[in-house]
This record gives sequence, C-alpha cells and structure tokens, in this order.
Amino acid sequence: MEINGVTIDNTYAEAFPTWVCRVIITAVTKEWAKKAATEATGFATSAIGCPCEAGIEGDIPASDTPDGRPGVAILICAGKKKLKEQVVERLAECVLTAPTTAVFNGITNAEEKIQVKLHFFGDGHEYQKEVGGRKCWVIPIMQGEYIGEEEFGIVKGVAGGNFFVMGENQMSALIGAQAAVEAIDKVPGTITSFPGGIVASGSKVGSLKYKFMPASTNEKYCPTLREKVPDSKIPAGIKAVYEIVIDGVDEKSVAAAMAAGIRAAVKVPGVKFISAGNFGGTLGPFKMELHKVL
Repeated sequence: MEINGVTIDNTYAEAFPTWVCRVIITAVTKEWAKKAATEATGFATSAIGCPCEAGIEGDIPASDTPDGRPGVAILICAGKKKLKEQVVERLAECVLTAPTTAVFNGITNAEEKIQVKLHFFGDGHEYQKEVGGRKCWVIPIMQGEYIGEEEFGIVKGVAGGNFFVMGENQMSALIGAQAAVEAIDKVPGTITSFPGGIVASGSKVGSLKYKFMPASTNEKYCPTLREKVPDSKIPAGIKAVYEIVIDGVDEKSVAAAMAAGIRAAVKVPGVKFISAGNFGGTLGPFKMELHKVL
C-alpha cells in the first residue's frame, strides 16, 4: 500500500490492555489548567519504567465544564490497583497545589469507579457542595478554596498502539512525526504520552545481552545498524525513525488515532516509509494492522 507515494508496511502494531481514568482539570484560565495538567502527567511516558502512562487529551471549553471555566482533560493509564494510587498522588501533588484549579470526573458513565479522597487535607474544615449538578468536596486552602469530585470512572482501555515514521533524514522524519502528533491531538479519547508525543528510542521487550533489562534498544529499527544486524527492518535510504505510541479509552479510538497520524505524516516531504512495532504477541493481545486501520 502507498499513500502520497509513501510505502505503508504490511505489518501490525501490538498493543496491550490497561485501565484508564479521565480527569477534567479547570482553572481561572486555560493556561493555568494546562500548567496543572502538564505537571499531573509528568514522568508518565512508558509503563516500562514509569509508575503509569499519562498525557493531555485536549482542551475543554468553559461551556462544557461543570464549573463553567476553561478546562483540560487528561488520561492516566495503569493497572487497576496502581491506577488509583497514581490518580490520588497526581491530583494531590500536582493539581491541588496549582493555582485556581478544580477537578471533575471525566467518564461519568463508567461502570467501575475509584475513590480519590483528597478532602482529608482540609483537616476537618472541608465541606461538601454541588457544582454543575455534581457532588464535590471543598477544601479551604491558602488561596481560598479547592473544589473537586472524589469519585472517578475508570474503563478498560488500550495502550501501545503505534507506528514508525521513517525519513530520508532526521528533520524530515521529525517533522512528519510532529504532524502525526498534531493530527492525533484532535482524536478524542487518546493520548501520546512521550515527550512531544514522539519516541526517539523505541524499544523491544527484554534484552539479548543483558538479562536484567526489561527493555532495550530495538536494533532492527536503528538506521546506524542497518549494515550490522542481519535482520534490519530499515529500508535503503532511511536515516531516522521516530515512533508514535498511542494510549486510548478503547481499541476503536486508538485505531482512529493511528490512521489520523499516519495520513498526516505521509504528507511531509522526505517521509518515505511507515511501519509499526510488534513482538509476536509477547507484549499484548491487540493486533492493529496498518492496512486495516487505514
């Protein structure tokens, strides 16, 4: 398959199940909501070495938030038990502490819920209040009051949807990857958790040499090793590869994000090849074939 003269590899992305919590953060301005959201999703690129995977899903206009203020939605993804711990810690340390913020449940129709009890910080001065038809806790703090819901819906999601943007040089591949992330940002229910949404150091499961490593460099996709490894996946003329990794609330959303990202990347001059990462089923049960996704 080719799109805009760019070859789309006949392969698939291998993804794995996760649990997802969606949190709506509001503030007096969109900028302050974004600052809190950025802090709350820090050190959350990969489950390999981070306590969770998290990212900013997108902006929410004031007309669509419970308290009528500008908002930002974030997704936090992890195993079920760890997810609750991460939501509690990130809201307590990164949102409660941020100027003018409030938090609300972003998945109101979820069958399963977690309790995020931050009101004890009020040391007995906290009280309950209804905001936008939602039961919230109010905590007196130095700036005035912090308002937040304490019951958040969680759903079974998909983590690790991916594709590789391959370019004739580093800048063409990078610009193609940036275009992909910008397109994915418009797909609801998805995030790209790595820095700027782009992975420069894609990995494989485990290590061939160092058995204590849970993951290591994916040498088959390293351009500088094209002539050194016998099973290189780098086509001739490719000098750089960037991986886009996508987490989402369900398989359909991740597939839509993959398609949107690929279609944006192939419009960039110098992008020559699109592929994806998989490990023969050792990573997860979701098999997202590029040709079918497109």
